[in-house]
Amino acid sequence: MKLLLQCRRVFVPVVLMLLSISVGAAEFSLVVKDTKGNLQSDAVVALVPVQKNQYTDTPTVVIDQIDKQFVPGVMAVRVNTLVRFPNSDDIRHHVYSFSPAKKFELRLYHGMTAEPVLFDKPGTVVLGCNIHDSMVGYIFVVDTPYFAVADAQGMARISQVPAGKYQLEIYHPRMNSNYPVSSVQLTENETKQDLRVLDNLSEAKTSKLDDEFSDLF
Repeated sequence: MKLLLQCRRVFVPVVLMLLSISVGAAEFSLVVKDTKGNLQSDAVVALVPVQKNQYTDTPTVVIDQIDKQFVPGVMAVRVNTLVRFPNSDDIRHHVYSFSPAKKFELRLYHGMTAEPVLFDKPGTVVLGCNIHDSMVGYIFVVDTPYFAVADAQGMARISQVPAGKYQLEIYHPRMNSNYPVSSVQLTENETKQDLRVLDNLSEAKTSKLDDEFSDLF
């Protein structure tokens, strides 16, 4: 009987906490297209709360390297996230970024030997391999836990968003300028759908760079 009471003391608060998160939460969906009407996958959509976020945890995510490609090639993470870069190829890679949001370098390695990298400020981080010029990846670091990457249908869906006012931010690897920030107001239990047309995309590259020295590593 004593054990049962102890379990109730632990279980009930946890359930109430989970209910407080989900009850009243809204959902925001955005379809992203270009000016020709083409659906745009890999667009990052973020809802940034008006009030500054305080992060106490440090989640960890993974970007693998498979067949000389970053997988996934586009990722969005929250500020204060660790990213691991395992190398599943049977050749070595040398991962780096010169982007102001995060400059780092993981010297030649394979397998799981590279230390994770902390992304602690918002911005766009372009990834490369110092050996294989054809390898390019993108990490978009956003100052919010409410974000999504658009799928093949150009749809980004963000669930479990508390009611309130947010700044809508949109990013894409082919953007040649910042997309204007706009405001979004969400009410309790609302399901909001919207559409944005990106008019600042560069043309998609059709040819890949040669990895001239890749056989040496």
